[in-house]
Amino acid sequence: MAAQTKERSLEEIEKKIAETQAQLADVHGTETEVYARIVGYYRAVKHWNKGKRDEYDLRKMFTLEDSNAHNFEAKNEEPAVKIITEEKPVAAAVASPETNLETVTYEMFTRKTCPNCPPVKAFMEEHSADFSGRAIDVDTKDGLAEAAKKGVFASPTVIFYNEQGVETARCHNVEELEAVFETLQVKA
Repeated sequence: MAAQTKERSLEEIEKKIAETQAQLADVHGTETEVYARIVGYYRAVKHWNKGKRDEYDLRKMFTLEDSNAHNFEAKNEEPAVKIITEEKPVAAAVASPETNLETVTYEMFTRKTCPNCPPVKAFMEEHSADFSGRAIDVDTKDGLAEAAKKGVFASPTVIFYNEQGVETARCHNVEELEAVFETLQVKA
């Protein structure tokens, strides 16, 4: 048997729309339980102590899409890659035509147990043929002291220096490294 369609008047349709809008206005959801990492493991935020909950409220989420790491041409905005500036951007001085790119050096701070270090190490091995630099293992006492002296708080961290030994950029992942290398290639 074929389904028959019932024709409705405009008043019936408007009444049904009004009923649906009233139901939508009175929708109440359930509380969402949020889990976040705290001291090495994940736990529901509502079970955290007051101090940890306050710290969680101060956290900010960062994404590459929301940052300017992929756009160094942005005006009046800081890129995700920290480029230290003096009178003029030091990164531009590093790659200026009168600067020999072979004088650019780097220091790469890594750990053996770091899950993000292998891609950064591979990228630097592949792209650093024209640069001299050194890898520093922060698992060692000397490496940790060197990292503390340079203000390195995360691994991996790659610091670039110009020919005067001035820090020009700090990178923590492959995307940031690609942005720095792209800038160097464009300006060279």
